[in-house]
Amino acid sequence: MKIQEAYTDWSTTYDLDRNLTRDLDRLATRETLSNLCCKSILELGCGTGKNTELLAQIGERVLALDFSEGMIEKAREKLSFDNVTFAVADITQPWVCEDQSIDLVTCNLVLEHVRDLSFIFREAYRVLVESGQFFISELHPFRQYQGTQANFLRNQQRTEIQAFVHHISDFTSAAAANHLKLARMKEWWHEEDQNKPPRLVSFMFDKR
Repeated sequence: MKIQEAYTDWSTTYDLDRNLTRDLDRLATRETLSNLCCKSILELGCGTGKNTELLAQIGERVLALDFSEGMIEKAREKLSFDNVTFAVADITQPWVCEDQSIDLVTCNLVLEHVRDLSFIFREAYRVLVESGQFFISELHPFRQYQGTQANFLRNQQRTEIQAFVHHISDFTSAAAANHLKLARMKEWWHEEDQNKPPRLVSFMFDKR
């Protein structure tokens, strides 16, 4: 099953499934971004809108993108904000934003499904204003080394969604190559992850 098809299939139960990674990502995003105040935000991979509500609170305008029509439909059903626009888009293609028009780009649990990080960072640099920020929250590579990847259960059959392993240095190198400076990095554990490797890693990059 292709990645796009898999997420559209998953969209029907995504919010209901037990998913510690999803829940931790929401917590990490809120803890990192809740004190920001932005004119314009670009959300890459909004899914069913688990972080979009927060972004609508801290941003004057939010463009929330996902390449799954099913995920976007669920987000539209749940959320109704005058300052949020949802759109279906493939982020591995040129983004629908003007140069230097975005204060904050966010990308959550998406890049494991993107083979080439360099294009993502290049586009982030292009659309960000000076001093703009790029927030990333992803499955920690330590988990990927153990074979963990996005998956869901449907009719007693588990679907694993195609993923690519990105090392920590892959993120920092792609950022540096595109003139984005690492401001901070943090590893995250769910409360049920005692004595286990970190579940998520987050980065905040600045355009300087």
